[in-house]
Amino acid sequence: MSASSTTVSESALGHFHPTLRRWFQEAFPTPTAAQQLAWPAIAGGASTLLLAPTGSGKTLAAFLVAIDRIMFTPSGDMKNKGVRVLYVSPLKALGVDVERNLRSPIAGVRAAAERDGIAYHLPTVGVRSGDTPSSERHRLTREPPEILITTPESLYLILTSRARDTLRTIETVIVDEIHSLVGTKRGSHLFLSLERLEALRRAEKPDGQPLQRIGLSATQRPLEEVARLLGGAEATGDPNQPSQPRAVQIIEAGRGKQLDLTVEVPVEDMARLAEPQFQSGSAAAGPTLPSIWPAIHPRLVDLIRQHRSTMVFVNSRRLAERLAASINELAGEELALAHHGSIAKDTRLQIEDRLKRGQLPAIVATSSLELGIDMGAVDLVIQIESPPSIASGIQRIGRAGHHVGARSTGIVFPKYRGDLLACSAATERMMNGEVEETFYPRNPLDVLAQQMVAMIASGRMSVDDLYATVRGAAPFAELPRSTFENILDLLAGRYPSDDFSELRPRINWDRIAGVVSPRQGAQRVAILNAGTIPDRGLYGVYLADAEGKGSRVGELDEEMVFETHAGDVFLLGASSWRVVDITHDRVLVAPAPGEPGKMPFWKGDGPGRPAEFGRAIGRLARRLVRQPREQAESSLIEGHGLERRAARNLLDYLHLQAAATGDVPSDTTIILECFLDEVGDWRIVILSPFGARVHAPWATAVAARLREETPGEVDLLWCDDGIVFRLPESDAPPPAELFFPASDEVEDLVVRELGTTALFAARFRENAARALLLPKRRAGQRTPLWLQRRRSADLLAVATRYPDFPIVLETYRECLRDVFDLQGLKGLLRDIQSRAVQVQMVQTKTASPFASSVLFNYVGNFIYDGDAPLAERRAQTLALDHAQLRELLGDAELRELLDAAAVDELALELQRLDGRHPVRHADGLHDLLLKLGDLRRDELAARYGTPGGTDYLLSVPAAGPPDDTEGPSHEGDSSTSDLDRWLAELLAARRAIEFRVAGETRYAAAEDASRFRDALGVVPPPGLPDAFLSSVEDPLGDLVSRYARTHVPFHVEDIAARFGLGTAPIRTALLRLAARGRVLEGEFLPGGRGREWCDAEVLRMLKRRSLARLRKQVEPVAPEALARFLVRWQGIAQPRRGLDALLDAIEQLQGAALPASALEQDILPRRVEGYRPSDLDELCAAGEIIWRGCESLGPDDGRIALYLTDHYPKLTGPAEPVSEELPGRIRQLLAERGALFFDDLAAAIGGFRNDVLAALWQLVWAGEVTNDTLAPLRSLRRGARHKGRSSGHGRRAFRSRRLTKMPGSEGRWTLLTKPGGVSPSATERQTALASQLIRRYGVLTREMVTGENVAGGFAGLYPVLKAMEESGRVRRGYFVAGLGAAQFAAPGASERLREPDSEDDGGEQAIVLAVTDPANPYGAALPWPAKEDTQARPQRAAGARVILHQGSLIGYLGRTGQQLLTFLPDAEPQRSEVREALARVLADLAAPGSPVFLTKIDGNRPSDSELTSNLVGAGFVSTSRGLLHRGGPRTEP
Repeated sequence: MSASSTTVSESALGHFHPTLRRWFQEAFPTPTAAQQLAWPAIAGGASTLLLAPTGSGKTLAAFLVAIDRIMFTPSGDMKNKGVRVLYVSPLKALGVDVERNLRSPIAGVRAAAERDGIAYHLPTVGVRSGDTPSSERHRLTREPPEILITTPESLYLILTSRARDTLRTIETVIVDEIHSLVGTKRGSHLFLSLERLEALRRAEKPDGQPLQRIGLSATQRPLEEVARLLGGAEATGDPNQPSQPRAVQIIEAGRGKQLDLTVEVPVEDMARLAEPQFQSGSAAAGPTLPSIWPAIHPRLVDLIRQHRSTMVFVNSRRLAERLAASINELAGEELALAHHGSIAKDTRLQIEDRLKRGQLPAIVATSSLELGIDMGAVDLVIQIESPPSIASGIQRIGRAGHHVGARSTGIVFPKYRGDLLACSAATERMMNGEVEETFYPRNPLDVLAQQMVAMIASGRMSVDDLYATVRGAAPFAELPRSTFENILDLLAGRYPSDDFSELRPRINWDRIAGVVSPRQGAQRVAILNAGTIPDRGLYGVYLADAEGKGSRVGELDEEMVFETHAGDVFLLGASSWRVVDITHDRVLVAPAPGEPGKMPFWKGDGPGRPAEFGRAIGRLARRLVRQPREQAESSLIEGHGLERRAARNLLDYLHLQAAATGDVPSDTTIILECFLDEVGDWRIVILSPFGARVHAPWATAVAARLREETPGEVDLLWCDDGIVFRLPESDAPPPAELFFPASDEVEDLVVRELGTTALFAARFRENAARALLLPKRRAGQRTPLWLQRRRSADLLAVATRYPDFPIVLETYRECLRDVFDLQGLKGLLRDIQSRAVQVQMVQTKTASPFASSVLFNYVGNFIYDGDAPLAERRAQTLALDHAQLRELLGDAELRELLDAAAVDELALELQRLDGRHPVRHADGLHDLLLKLGDLRRDELAARYGTPGGTDYLLSVPAAGPPDDTEGPSHEGDSSTSDLDRWLAELLAARRAIEFRVAGETRYAAAEDASRFRDALGVVPPPGLPDAFLSSVEDPLGDLVSRYARTHVPFHVEDIAARFGLGTAPIRTALLRLAARGRVLEGEFLPGGRGREWCDAEVLRMLKRRSLARLRKQVEPVAPEALARFLVRWQGIAQPRRGLDALLDAIEQLQGAALPASALEQDILPRRVEGYRPSDLDELCAAGEIIWRGCESLGPDDGRIALYLTDHYPKLTGPAEPVSEELPGRIRQLLAERGALFFDDLAAAIGGFRNDVLAALWQLVWAGEVTNDTLAPLRSLRRGARHKGRSSGHGRRAFRSRRLTKMPGSEGRWTLLTKPGGVSPSATERQTALASQLIRRYGVLTREMVTGENVAGGFAGLYPVLKAMEESGRVRRGYFVAGLGAAQFAAPGASERLREPDSEDDGGEQAIVLAVTDPANPYGAALPWPAKEDTQARPQRAAGARVILHQGSLIGYLGRTGQQLLTFLPDAEPQRSEVREALARVLADLAAPGSPVFLTKIDGNRPSDSELTSNLVGAGFVSTSRGLLHRGGPRTEP
């Protein structure tokens, strides 16, 4: 060590006690640069912002001064115990890591002090986060540590609870990884908490020094912005006096760490990843896109095995799970485990510990491990695709070599060529430490609302003091006083009580005294809904035990849970889990080791590429395409870390793009590319590198202009690399000017469109929850995402009518400033107008390479094949027109549907007479008046909870008490003294008013004074604030609306009597409300008379509760009962005769894809006694029915579906056209000439007749062509005339004299769908399909829909079924045990499901069904019974049969009819009875010329089966190969 460096080191250490200095010199060779620069400022008490690379000792630099102060200059007043150093970490895991790392210096200094005999005080350290047990939190409050490690949310909770007194003694606050907080609302929330902490300390010491604040990060810029946020400001309650920022010393100890970065591509030519590959096999499979993953996986396995410890970073939780599973599957051993925020804390800690100890070679992580957590000696970091930001990339690669002076080694794998360009630009900026600029949000009002409730919850305070505290935080330093008071109005319940009936006041604001105070429950609400991290609707996953509770495994997205049901296996973390049960808020699972499972998914939006990084990508692309190829390749290898194959792929990509469009998109060039897609629609792609935050508002504005200027719909998507527009009805691309709005008008366009977008609705929901407008109802319980969305949508619908509603304003601010980069877009458009950025419009035949990458970004959202059907199912649901659905289903007869008990129950609840919300304090009484409106004294007493009060009130008409207008006497009732005191308190505080109306004394909330004045002529008392006397638009309408929403259906006369008015003004007000959709008129109440009125939401509640009561009345039956029921429901138990019976059977079966062989041999004969194939031909010829091919099952059979002719259009979707040339010619000929015999068709087409017939059957199985008879299907089946089960009474047989007859060519052929026909809408089709399935099965379950291969699956039909339930067309319930909760039954079906078999139904006899018969639930709705004594497994294959006995499956005959599987009960005498029944029914199957020959029973020789004796007794004879029955009369034993 040189003399100069020794001097600097000693100078830096000179600020410490000699003992600590000696320990440091023994433990470390020298202080790092960060420590040398930071210690003088920190030791001097200055607030400090320290920028230093990862692994440079930043955390020790901040803590060591605090340790020195505590150990050797302890506080003189030991009575005032409390926290002295507060460390705030953005991650819980990081806090635990820091606590563990603090042990070493504290223990080392203590040992040095004891060795030297120096007195010291040993610091106590505590950790409080969301994972801290309740007992530990209480201990920390009783015995506060001197160093407290916590998170932003936990700090907020401490400040809002009684534990805040432990923080009065804080001297230093350390904020680690401050860069991750700067640009987020979480950071604004934290730094407002720090201002609350300042106010708390000054209440103890008004003249005390401000907190010393220390901010730490390796990636932050601009430093001045971060310093302003860190330090806060001194502010007053006077808005005219600007706040004064506190001084913060900025220490810059190096921006970047030494990184060894490589960009690899594991394939030679990434261009091939964009080319469809056609594989051999079924043409229905279509082309597939090759994937880069099979090439990445082996390389990852090799890299992991070459290094001791590897971290793999990905950008999504799903990819983390998938990649870890793929690595382990390829390696044949456990090499890697997934790590992300949805894995339980204990599991995460185990995974981290295994990696640190070298027991786990690799970890696949998301951002959960990107911050400064010490993961031990990590050798290599791998980043899959470009990192979300440069700062994130530096943090991630910095996990390797995470110690002083070490270099970090990282490898980046791009996913596709467009990603390769972004990776190349990112690596250069990462190696240079050029992180993006980050700015804190200005005036986030939702954060302000939450924090204001928390501050006021601590006790009464001055409005000016509250305003001063708020302005001390940098995000609110310029908060206007008017906006501040608007938030107070919101929290105090100032907004119209009618429109915002669900919003409860959280505070009391005495506007005259200028004081705010908390309402009852304010503190609880602020604590239960702490923080800014939005609720994404995640379900907890718990290990099920005997009591149904267990330890937490992790969490799943709500939409993932919707797609999951009991029995499914999924992967999470290191294991497979089988779903045991799904409750309203959790998924209970059991381990399923070794079983394959589906990948979970989580939804969430990424932040989008910053425009600054986008410009860097554009500069790189421009420079590379203009350089000579060799020079460009060399610069990529040397300056960007690309290996040679990656460099060549990138240059090929850029030069191909330049050849296709004349140039590449760059920082100075925008490409506007137009081309026709595969279906002939115009696609316009704006190729731009500026990132999604610029592209999103740009796309929104352009879409608005396109919808105004062009016909038809506009589809669009945007990503980091561009925007895609699809114009389905445009004949030519629109002019280029439409895509580049003027910079001064783009903001207006975006604002105008923004309020109607899904983005705005989602952000409003999160902001409203953050502002405590949509709080959680109970601690520890999630609010379902669907309920959050519904409550948010209701609130948004009202709030948008008030332009100054704070949360609407905040949502606009967040979208326009935080989500969108509107300033960046305006700057770009200005550059385009000034031609600093050039626009090139090109028209190409196919998508250029860059455009292909943008489209890949969309397709690439579904990385794995199993993801795409999920998106298709959701799209199917979204296609429903719910207005048309209601029209198709009609209105329910509500007098019949509504349940009287549900009406009575809701009436009590709406009037707060159910005992669930008794009034317990003055705030509760005020809430009651706001909720219900004007109340008499006795009505208040009834809701107070006095004995008999509820019964008394219910016996009184709505207009008033029977005798005494002042209500009953309350003398001697001690409980009413509180009520009187609270009333007096509210009246004195001008929070309630007293008046007379309709001859009665009433009380109401002061907020309603102007409504009663203007509607009923009530004179308000003096002294009310002006805010309560301002006129509203419709005062009587507000009063009537509140009456409606707090009562079950009522008559006009009821409300007129209540307000002492005539019926005419009341009816007029109701009609105004009805026009707005707020109330409905109709016949509602069970047993009622005349027309009634009801609030729309009240009616929805009544319908839901009535339906719920109906569901609860149903007890589930065993699965066997479903099999018995289906046999009766489908007419098999009592078959009928004649053509009408055949039509009824077809009407029930229509749309079911059934093997043609089984249809005529088994399925129809089971339903129609004396069935003849000629009957079916007769119905076809009469035009009553048609048939459609669904799938070929070989040369002589296939699946077909029968339809009633008039029902066909609504039950089928459009066929996928056969694209080959010969079928196309046949299609064209049939379209021109109509129905044709085959000979005429073959003559017109020409060529070989066999080829023409094969092409014709291609069209048949594709669902395009049908025949006027089923004769062609019969002639295809070999030997069908010998196998038929008809009675022989068909048409008379004859020998054909035609010379050119070919099997399968009979009859006339025609197209199923006529060209130019009008197709039904998706809503009509889904409604008809749901009705048909209910008609077929009677009881419909998810499994039945899945077995039908319905497009959209159960999720697609669910909204229709739900609407059918609400209209009374079906009932919902848990009818069949074990088949999931979502089951729907036709009227009367649930009762028949419980009926026992009668003798007429053949209840004691066994029955044989084709295995593909819809009446057989086994293998579809019900699982096959377990059978462990044989490897053979039943399948729903054409030709196989099942044998049922009283609903239970007792036998399965394979396709050949020679192999029998038995399913016998274990207990006697049932087992013997079933054996006998099975033998009899097998004997009955035999007929002369059609014997039954069993060669195997349960996989063994028949002679080894216990069934043999029963079969011999039924007439079977033993042969050398098995058991044979030739038919004929059975010989009794």
